[in-house]
Amino acid sequence: MKVLILVHVLSAVIGVGPTFFAHLLTRPDKDVDELRIAMKYSRSLEFFPKIGGSIAVLTGIALFLLGNYGPFTQIWLLGSLILYILIQIIVIGLITPPTRKVNEWLGRPENLDLTGAPPKVIQNALITIDRWFYLASALGVLLFIFMILKP
Repeated sequence: MKVLILVHVLSAVIGVGPTFFAHLLTRPDKDVDELRIAMKYSRSLEFFPKIGGSIAVLTGIALFLLGNYGPFTQIWLLGSLILYILIQIIVIGLITPPTRKVNEWLGRPENLDLTGAPPKVIQNALITIDRWFYLASALGVLLFIFMILKP
């Protein structure tokens, strides 16, 4: 059981961890060269939430089924699951589309040699991404609080 808890905690930290600093990569004040580098790192970091988050959910279910945690409807347990789902909705449904838009813009042949500030539409996409990442980070903190302070 302790190994399962260890895997659960580590996968949760690894899975949610990139969310806490991803908004540093997508700040709207970046020039095009910085943005190219930031988006490259952002794409690399996408791997961790997908794998870590999936393992965290599976180990969480296993812990619930194997442990004596009481009813599923407890606020810390149900709340944690809801928070995780909200984070996934934000990242997949609300951050991914504008991120894709930025990456597509960066990949266009006519933009490969650009320097300086990106156009306003891209800066606006970055503002949107940045705001959603802050919300996802706040929900991630709340998720960890639920997990730590559970009865």
